[in-house]
Amino acid sequence: MEKYDYLCRKLAYATNMNYYSTNHQAPVADLRKAVVKGLAEDRGLYMPEEIHHLPKAFFDDFSKMRFQDIAYNVASAFFGEDVDLDGLQNLVYDTLSFDCPIVKVKENIYSLELFHGPTLAFKDVGARFMARLLQYYIREERRGMSDDFSTEGAQEHENKLVNVLVATSGDTGSAVANGFLGVEGIHVYVLYPKGKVSPIQECQFTTLGQNITAVEVDGVFDDCQRLVKSAFMDSELNEHMMLTSANSINVARFLPQAFYYFNAVARLKALGMVDAPVICVPSGNFGNICAALFGHQMGLPVKRFIAANNANDVFYNYLQTGTYNPQPSIQTLANAMDVGDPSNFARIIDLYSEGGKLSPEETHQRITSLISGATYSDEEIKETMRQCYKETGYILDPHGACGYRALEEQLKDGETGIFCETAHPAKFKEKVDDILGIDVEIPERLANFMKGEKQSVPMSADFKAFKAFLMEQ
Repeated sequence: MEKYDYLCRKLAYATNMNYYSTNHQAPVADLRKAVVKGLAEDRGLYMPEEIHHLPKAFFDDFSKMRFQDIAYNVASAFFGEDVDLDGLQNLVYDTLSFDCPIVKVKENIYSLELFHGPTLAFKDVGARFMARLLQYYIREERRGMSDDFSTEGAQEHENKLVNVLVATSGDTGSAVANGFLGVEGIHVYVLYPKGKVSPIQECQFTTLGQNITAVEVDGVFDDCQRLVKSAFMDSELNEHMMLTSANSINVARFLPQAFYYFNAVARLKALGMVDAPVICVPSGNFGNICAALFGHQMGLPVKRFIAANNANDVFYNYLQTGTYNPQPSIQTLANAMDVGDPSNFARIIDLYSEGGKLSPEETHQRITSLISGATYSDEEIKETMRQCYKETGYILDPHGACGYRALEEQLKDGETGIFCETAHPAKFKEKVDDILGIDVEIPERLANFMKGEKQSVPMSADFKAFKAFLMEQ
């Protein structure tokens, strides 16, 4: 550990990192404000002013390092200016109490299994990190308040909750709810579209109680996301309660997802593979692939990326035409990717336009030179799941199936590909069993969620109703 700890400390810079808005109309923020606010005042998404390139020494050594050590190095480059490194080390190691291994599915194709966390989904990494970072800031602030104010004033501040609003199309809700469950000083509201998440996904955030409130919205995911964004922009509501978001719009949610891409490439290198791989990411709100792209900017050796979509093909069409045309989301088999206006598209545009300095044409050319797309219907997803199981015995969930198929279709001779298996197939048991004609075993920690009683608040898609509900809290 000491060898790599020194490397981390060499990556800490003298000044704090600032974050600007993708709309370029809001004041810059420090990390604490970017995390607590979630969304900038101009409704833009926060971006770091700099993306530090990791040194050659790190990439020379990372195949010999543990997952936690790799993640600590990456976290130091992102957050080492704003969080003391001992505290950051504790955050990272506590977050990553589980592995994200790569598994060979067939020749030159590996699955990056991101379902070994508490809720069996890739979002466990970002949600757990963000929960711990928010708690770190709350404790630091309370410590400062107790020094500066009377006992009565400090107690009043200590009783003030941070309220986390999160919209989910599936796995985000369960990962965030469980990541924040029982965390002192934080209350979580999970907004989800009624009847449009799997029963197992639903029970993972509606049965918890404590500091978790599930809000069942009569609409689609885009309605849930709109309610969350509108809440952040409502001055009266923000005066009433302290609000933040745990969707991938929050820098503390999406940036830590870069950790497992570094680990995946390191594991390939440990197997003796020297060429940069192709990475394929099933994409909905585009936070996951955005984290991978940030990793690439930090020097992660990746040859190119593939963004695999279901029938919600807004990004795919942008790649083909250069025109971004959001559409209402379509309900599909791969429900966590049912997003018609992906928030993190703004970050991708900002990243490759160099903060708006390049023209739309130049930006599109830069993006398409690195990222290709794919889009699949439900029937194609089912066909892929059956084919993969028959040929390899590997069980894909509907989202991973999009990534696997895109790699099969686009991988060139001599290339090695990694696709993200973003959730355990048992989270979609009814669908997977029906498609493959098998009985997927439900892991014990998933079965435990199913024993609880559903607790949810019914809500219309009207913001006035949602605001009134929050004002009563």
